[in-house]
Amino acid sequence: MSSWIDAAALADIDDEDVARFDHAGKTYAIYHVDGHVYASDGLCTHEHVHLCDGLVMDHVIECPKHNGRFDIRDGRPLGAPVCVALKTYPAKVEGGRVMVQVD
Repeated sequence: MSSWIDAAALADIDDEDVARFDHAGKTYAIYHVDGHVYASDGLCTHEHVHLCDGLVMDHVIECPKHNGRFDIRDGRPLGAPVCVALKTYPAKVEGGRVMVQVD
């Protein structure tokens, strides 16, 4: 069953930035872009590096290790060296808090 988890204060995530969120032994990444929030697994599918240390531009997260890029809206890889998509999760803002729906 999926449930909504309070992940962070929206004010703590700058626009075009990413933040790390850990829950139940798993790491997630929360993105804030153009007033919208998105969430994905927090580790790159290529070498399992934390994406929270990466660069966000528009709707793209770039992994800090090998510069692999993913579309944060659907997790699809955007070129080598990444070829496996990131799992994404529904995210929303309620009362200034970012809520993420996790499995």
